Amino acid sequence: MSASVPRLVIAAPSSGSGKTTVATGLMAAFAARGLAVSPHKVGPDYIDPGYHALATGRVGRNLDAYLCGPELVGPLFLHGARGCDIAVVEGVMGLYDGAAGEGELASTAHVAKLLGAPVVLVVDASSQSRSVAALVHGFASWDPEVRVGGVILNKVASDRHEELLREALEQAGVPMLGVLRRAPQVDTPSRHLGLVPVAERRAAAVEAVAAMAAQVSDGCDLGALEALARAAGAVPGGSVPWTPASPAHHPTRSDEGLTPPSGPAPSDKQRAPVVAVAGGSAFTFSYAEHTELLTAAGAEVVTFDPLRDEELPEGTAGLVIGGGFPEVYASELSANEPLRKAVAELAGSGAPVAAECAGLLYLCRELDGLPMCGVLDASARMSERLTLGYRDAVAVGDSVLAATGTRMRGHEFHRTVVEPGSGPEPAWGVRTPRPRVEGFVQRGVHASYLHTHWASEPGVARRFVERCRTS
Repeated sequence: MSASVPRLVIAAPSSGSGKTTVATGLMAAFAARGLAVSPHKVGPDYIDPGYHALATGRVGRNLDAYLCGPELVGPLFLHGARGCDIAVVEGVMGLYDGAAGEGELASTAHVAKLLGAPVVLVVDASSQSRSVAALVHGFASWDPEVRVGGVILNKVASDRHEELLREALEQAGVPMLGVLRRAPQVDTPSRHLGLVPVAERRAAAVEAVAAMAAQVSDGCDLGALEALARAAGAVPGGSVPWTPASPAHHPTRSDEGLTPPSGPAPSDKQRAPVVAVAGGSAFTFSYAEHTELLTAAGAEVVTFDPLRDEELPEGTAGLVIGGGFPEVYASELSANEPLRKAVAELAGSGAPVAAECAGLLYLCRELDGLPMCGVLDASARMSERLTLGYRDAVAVGDSVLAATGTRMRGHEFHRTVVEPGSGPEPAWGVRTPRPRVEGFVQRGVHASYLHTHWASEPGVARRFVERCRTS
């Protein structure tokens, strides 16, 4: 594919400005024009890509320069944008907000520079008029390498308010590409970890995305936005698309501790081990590349729903339980006793089990007093405290995912507590924000709060699938 795919980055001065509304609405509006739209999200967030997928009919993908490294942002972007006419990238937090203590790393501005993409700044104009010009000028001039190609004003109150804002922006020298009025119908409900995922409110989410598309189509200059995207040029650095079949090694991290593949990935379908991946409303957090990597490593990936399925998929040789909201569905998960027993039996057999965050809670003895799978001798409960942030981690022992010494970067995002926080054999030694051990490794189980992106370490999926064959 061409490395000059048209692209835009939708950013804002701060969270809550309307990035998701504009980005999702723009994706849907472009799709309605007959364009194949590639949806992307800066950072580790799993929920927004679900809305992006509804808008475009394509898998929403993340671009995280902390989890995957800056050098994989371009290749992962091009991988997701294969066959597309245009790409829309939704930013994270404020334009220049990155990983804590790491400067611009993983900020929207950083990713925009890595992609060579123009930025459209979404500004909440609800409580200002002439001051909007100073705000836009400041963001547009802060970093000369970031090209702010236009502004979309959100939550504009009236025609008179719009007139004042337009007059002010003429002095800022940044084109105004859209004006959106307040529209409650585009709002999406939130709870303790952000927006409610699409999987839990699909019909309502479809209506919300349609409303976003209508609002953006009515209030924005789609022709000018498309022209801005088409002026982006080639992705810098000669990037080529990432591929799960032969993912590129991470050149800035040590390969110490990784198990190199022994020959090509098996292609014999009769030898493909079944890897069951938890899905449904309780387990919605997963990066698309994980399934692609498992498949490329020779696995047959089968999705199941722990809320409804009473058995694991036939022939399950390994189990992946990602993130989500088991705390919201604790009673339903607990009531599905046949599946809880099946998971415990599989783990007890020594089969590979990889569990992240929600998966960790599900494997515990109990969650908020309700019986879970009992694979781990630990209990989990809801907490008032939000645990949030990037983590730099190293494998402190061998597991089905990594050999001792393997370094990975992860992300924590939860309002739960697991006691104890680690087992006799922890999963990770976490170096940020304070040194500690975390998670559980026992027999074939690797369970941890850390969300990781397997594209950052090519050996992870290969190692897991190989253990599925031999366990």
